Amino acid sequence: MGTIRVHEFTTLDGVIDAPTWAGDYPFDPRMGEAIGSLMGGCKAILLGRHTFEMFAPAWSQRTAAEDPGAPFMNDSPKYVVAATPPSVEWANTTVLGGYDATRLRRLKEDVDGGIYVSGSGTLVRAMMRDGLVDELHLFVYPIVSGSGSRLFGDDTSAAKLELETCESYVGGVVRLTYRVPHS
Repeated sequence: MGTIRVHEFTTLDGVIDAPTWAGDYPFDPRMGEAIGSLMGGCKAILLGRHTFEMFAPAWSQRTAAEDPGAPFMNDSPKYVVAATPPSVEWANTTVLGGYDATRLRRLKEDVDGGIYVSGSGTLVRAMMRDGLVDELHLFVYPIVSGSGSRLFGDDTSAAKLELETCESYVGGVVRLTYRVPHS
């Protein structure tokens, strides 16, 4: 049975949309190792439509020489939750249709290993609500955005998470890895 592992870049106030602010901070090679390790334990990718449409043109053109994550992103089976089919194509992609918790539970049962999710805030919020997320890997940047789409909005249900690891990086970025217990 698979596990859903969410990776997000976030501000201190929880904003996750279009993390262009991440470019203002040095990219510590240890961050790349942490992300690579997360990807390395996964056998599939799950994305919402908007994130898929941002990732497909960027990743599909990258090679391993340009980015060590390119083989994982390009060769892995990709599943897209989208009521409206994406406007771009990317190898090894299956469109699952609109959000359906039962279908995603079946996907977890069918994948033998981790299922990597990056970005995809709307999808992640729905999966958190439905108890589908197993791990949260948050890379918290030392900036307060003040506005934007947040990982956890006002309509988020209360949840207790268990801290697994905490690492700090150059530039003040902190990685918090949480396990999400299921009752």
